[in-house]
Amino acid sequence: MPISSYISNTRRGTSTWARSLLPSTTTPKSKISSRKSRKRTALINFLLTHFFTIALSLSVLFLLLTIFFFGVPKPISSHFKSKPPSRLSRPRKPFSRNLHNGSVSEPRADITTKGLYDKIQFLDEDGGPWKQGWVVKYRGDEWDSEKLKIFVVPHSHNDPGWKLTVEEYYERQSRHILDTIVQTLSKDVRRKFIWEEMSYLERWWRDSTESQRESFTNLVKNGQLEIVGGGWVMNDEANSHYFAIIEQIAEGNMWLNDTIGFIPKNSWAIDPFGYSATMAYLLRRMGFENMLIQRTHYELKKELALHKNLEYVWRQTWDVDETTDILVHMMPFYSYDVPHTCGPEPAICCQFDFARMFGFSYELCPWGQHPVEIKEENVQERALKLLDQYRKKSTLYRTNTLLIPLGDDFRYVTIDEAEAQFRNYQLLFDYINSNPSLNAEAKFGTLDDYFQTLREEADRINYSGPGEGGSSQIVGFPSLSGDFFTYADRQQDYWSGYYVSRPFFKAVDRVLEQTLRATEMMIALLLGYCQRPQCEKFPTSFAYKLTAARRNLALFQHHDGVTGTAKDHVVQDYGTRMHTSLQDLQIFMSKAIEVLIGMREKFDQTVSQFEPIQLRSKYDVQPMYKAISAHEGTSQSVVFFNPSEQTREEVVMIIVNRPDVTVLDSNWTCVQSQISPEVQHDRSKIFTGKHRLHWKASIPAMGLQIYYIANGFAGCEIAKPSKLKYLSKSNSFSCPTPYACSKVEGDVAEIRNRHHILTFDVQRGLLQKVSHINGSLNVVHEEIGMYSTRESGAYLFKPIGDAQPIIETGGLMIISEGPLMREVYSYPRTEWEKSPICHSTRIYNGDNTIQEFVIEKEYHVELLGYDFNDKELIVRYKTDIDNSRIFYSDLNGFQMSRRETYDKIPLQGNYYPMPSLAFMQGSNGQRFSVHSRQSLGVASPKDGWLEIMLDRRLVRDDGRGLGQGVLDNRAMNVIFHILVESNISSTSNHVSNPLPLSPSLLSHLVGAHLNYPLHGFVAKKPQQLSVRPPPRSFCPLAASLPCDLHIVNFKVPRPSKYSQQAPGDSRFVLIFQRRHWDSSYCRKGRSQCISVADEPVNLFFMFKELTVSNVRATSLNLMHEDTGMLGYPEQLGDNTHEGHVMISPMEIQAYKLELRPHE
Repeated sequence: MPISSYISNTRRGTSTWARSLLPSTTTPKSKISSRKSRKRTALINFLLTHFFTIALSLSVLFLLLTIFFFGVPKPISSHFKSKPPSRLSRPRKPFSRNLHNGSVSEPRADITTKGLYDKIQFLDEDGGPWKQGWVVKYRGDEWDSEKLKIFVVPHSHNDPGWKLTVEEYYERQSRHILDTIVQTLSKDVRRKFIWEEMSYLERWWRDSTESQRESFTNLVKNGQLEIVGGGWVMNDEANSHYFAIIEQIAEGNMWLNDTIGFIPKNSWAIDPFGYSATMAYLLRRMGFENMLIQRTHYELKKELALHKNLEYVWRQTWDVDETTDILVHMMPFYSYDVPHTCGPEPAICCQFDFARMFGFSYELCPWGQHPVEIKEENVQERALKLLDQYRKKSTLYRTNTLLIPLGDDFRYVTIDEAEAQFRNYQLLFDYINSNPSLNAEAKFGTLDDYFQTLREEADRINYSGPGEGGSSQIVGFPSLSGDFFTYADRQQDYWSGYYVSRPFFKAVDRVLEQTLRATEMMIALLLGYCQRPQCEKFPTSFAYKLTAARRNLALFQHHDGVTGTAKDHVVQDYGTRMHTSLQDLQIFMSKAIEVLIGMREKFDQTVSQFEPIQLRSKYDVQPMYKAISAHEGTSQSVVFFNPSEQTREEVVMIIVNRPDVTVLDSNWTCVQSQISPEVQHDRSKIFTGKHRLHWKASIPAMGLQIYYIANGFAGCEIAKPSKLKYLSKSNSFSCPTPYACSKVEGDVAEIRNRHHILTFDVQRGLLQKVSHINGSLNVVHEEIGMYSTRESGAYLFKPIGDAQPIIETGGLMIISEGPLMREVYSYPRTEWEKSPICHSTRIYNGDNTIQEFVIEKEYHVELLGYDFNDKELIVRYKTDIDNSRIFYSDLNGFQMSRRETYDKIPLQGNYYPMPSLAFMQGSNGQRFSVHSRQSLGVASPKDGWLEIMLDRRLVRDDGRGLGQGVLDNRAMNVIFHILVESNISSTSNHVSNPLPLSPSLLSHLVGAHLNYPLHGFVAKKPQQLSVRPPPRSFCPLAASLPCDLHIVNFKVPRPSKYSQQAPGDSRFVLIFQRRHWDSSYCRKGRSQCISVADEPVNLFFMFKELTVSNVRATSLNLMHEDTGMLGYPEQLGDNTHEGHVMISPMEIQAYKLELRPHE
């Protein structure tokens, strides 16, 4: 999303506020002195006589010394294809992962973001020309011993969708920018540029001429043009799941390497609204060496700048071995546009944005002083004024190597604009460089130029602070742990609104993600078990649509996509793309299951016998269940695919039109089942007339299982109808057939299973408490409320006061009780005729299921119509857990982060992203966890409270450039899985412990089942009961994997090239994650598990009837096979030759391998 600026009311900022902030009006090589030797004839004769012997001896000695000190040298290469790291080889500390019960090991970081928050007072003081800092001064002698080396880095930030769609931006701007780059850089080798988004580059590559492609490639090869990041997009870091982040970077990097032969090693993320430690970890394990970030809280920037800590080594909170260290440059000022990048005084810096000169289309400088063409008569004055800003900026950093970005959103569109920047800056550089007394050298550079010079200087000069631990891998900089949420750009404006904006599409994002993952698995299994060329055609012919699905998921990870911060028609474009890919994937899976389960012999284009259980009719509606009509004497097949690594025992649900049905397994054995009426969000007609059919299914790991829904099958009981209880002030309640109904008596109602008793307030239909079979009790007062606002927008959350409860007494409640599932459904009474919310609370009975420990909450939200304008809907769980307003929320579904509510920060600043999980823990070890299947926002405003925002409807723009509110709400369902646990061993004091706690193993499994659900398919046509197919199932794994070992993805990266690649190329990829779990909560989780990953898993024996060979460890973006450069332990590469996978907790590791059927 384009940048907020102090100076524009067309971007993220308003001119009114901007004007209030206006101020009142190459290092030369060192010379080595040579010594004159004495003339000694005898010595000369001896040397001449034995020249070759001496030379050979010295060469051998030098070689031995080199090997002794530096090890065996590796081949020299470049970015192109596979480049070893440029980071200096330093002795690596022994790899050991010592993870304690509740939290990860004590980190050895010099700075933590928690420590910064504890220290900073958040006073928002006016700093003068640099409004959010101070008046920067320098002595003048700081560069006497080490010249100031200035790298001006031209760039253009191209959003793949924001105010325009990605295609509209491409046609109007991005294609012209890439044309301009190629043409202007080719004129002068001193000119440099960086480019980030592969979505635009790939599109341009298709349209460009052969000459343009050749010029572009040459510019990359000669170092004038650097691809930074190289992902499909510059992804959001708050809402995106780590699976999708890996996918989008890998998709971009793979295309780039295949097309140009370039592999990025520097990340450039100037526009995401806050930064996650997960991103640092993933980049490090992809072979990236350096990162640049921009949008962090302005008070944190100030604090870090005061101590020259804006460049640091980012380390993960669990890392005691420095294996995750990656160097980060944080930009110091408000924005990434030219007025806020050359130095601390934007009024001066704006004068050096030559695209703002008269005659160009960009706005003039609002400070009244505009850029002018550089000429001989003004070059001295202009150069010294600019150099003054450079010097001031350099005092905020430790080294004398300085980075100056030169660009903005969609810049360098025309040749004239680019020439204005390059021409004028070159004149300024020439003046600075021709005056040695200035002790400065300025030139255009890439990000790689900057970081290489920075590291070289930091290696020569010790910049480490007193008592600073730093990093043994990257010297001279402090280490830092933590994340940078929640972002504020000015005047205590916190960007926590985008955690929840457009929640419908945040949910679709996850559905596409888990559907893509399941499809990737099926394609890999199809090709792995394929024994003849004909069967390869089926999965490989889908390669085009598979690539489109990968790229549509990747596109939505853009920091204006999944964030919900784009214009309405752009959101529609994203949604349509995702919907199209969902349909394509589901059609493919419907056919794939027939092949895998043995029902399809011919690999032709005939229509599948199956269709998905859930289908969407449009891009912006909830999926509808396909209702099964089992007529007398017929059965209908239902197939489930289990995308998990372990066998799934689970109570499943489908919709049937008739209640008199029976469930049979693949052996035609009776399966216990229950029916209950289907309900809908319509008080005048609560029941749809259809029925929900539940039974307990068992599906093998990564496998398929078939069940039959039959009518008239002799010898089996039909599904048992649930007993219904209801409370309704209306006399129109009609008991549906064939259920028995009775009225709820008393003020409270209960439902129970083997583990829980849930108590509800009958008048409001809200949960009150959770009792446990062991006798313990938890108060869990459920509350649904709304914030009112006049200033919130797509980005900002700015409430007026506290949220007010909206549920009144007198709503409709229906309790459904059966042997497998029990539910309380509530259509509450509110001040509005049609309630904006209704909800269900469910518990399950099922031996050996994860579900029996879970409380399932489903909220149906319809924040539609002007009645709900400027309202933000929340649910609160007000518990008796004494969490001291400390809670834990996940980062990208990968790791937890400790959150603390600060009184010195407004409520909106104490809201944090919740991509999938948040939990509280009390002093007695009791834990209350809420798992989500979509990204939302979470807070703990009072002791024992966990508050989650569900949706927001906003009339106004919040002044950050979007130019509209958020009024395109859709009806949607939000599902939570709530877990209440008690620890079985002592835990550390969570209040004083600054580290994040980890979920229990059970909690991990609950989250995995919610986010990677079973995929169900139903036969399009019934069959006669007289026809009984043989037992059918598909079980590819030799055994379930350990419960803490997760398959992130199992895929064929290049299916379109599968047949052309030799088997020795390792055409398959397996990516594993080892979960870290809190063992003080282990009992319930481990009772569901066969094993945990304390011992290596052998890939050679992982699959049934498949031979695994050519196993090679690789980076997460699949670009590097030198595991040492990725920070992994040395033994990782060695173990793969024997097929052993030994992963430390918290790590993600990728392997390339080959599969073929047993001969």
